[in-house]
Amino acid sequence: MLEHIILKIKTAGFTHLVINIHHFGEQIIDFLASQNNFGLTIDISDERDYLLDTGGGIKYAGRFLDGNEPFLVHNVDIFSDVDLGKIYRTHIGSNALATLLVSSRRTARKLLFNKEERLCGWRNRETGEIKSPFSNFDPSKHMEYTFGGIHVISPDIFRLMEEWTCKFSVINFYLSICPFHPVRLYTEEEIMLTDAGTTQGIAEAEAYLLK
Repeated sequence: MLEHIILKIKTAGFTHLVINIHHFGEQIIDFLASQNNFGLTIDISDERDYLLDTGGGIKYAGRFLDGNEPFLVHNVDIFSDVDLGKIYRTHIGSNALATLLVSSRRTARKLLFNKEERLCGWRNRETGEIKSPFSNFDPSKHMEYTFGGIHVISPDIFRLMEEWTCKFSVINFYLSICPFHPVRLYTEEEIMLTDAGTTQGIAEAEAYLLK
């Protein structure tokens, strides 16, 4: 999966990668060395001592991401046919702090967006739990999507993360800032997207590759 994502990112035109490592991190380091980093500049954000979750991992990797350019975040267990270059260009052409790939994939946990395609809330359909920074929030009046594990983020994010502790969820972070900084959705009419971190997801990814 790591090789697949690296090659996909390279094809989209990216030249500098930062890879978070934790479980069996030394195997990832050895694998990258054996492939000469696939001809790319690759930095390692080492979380082997303490796993920092999706938001804390981004904050910790910030020392490799200084500058004015937005950066792409891609979960390694997400297998998709989305055009990474297009989502990046869409973000640049918007005023969003972050642009999130979403789909209609069936899961219990959903992100909720308003008519302007801005993030406003989250809910778990199985437990009924709802999160939103807005008072009197009504989920039924919002569009419901599944987060695809791919997002483009503007570097201003690091200033906003300064007061957050080292370990936190990026979705909880987005929910806290969305009233003040636009977090927008990106989707395509037909997206093949699966979580290859599950048995079913692996089967779906294999079927897509064979097809």
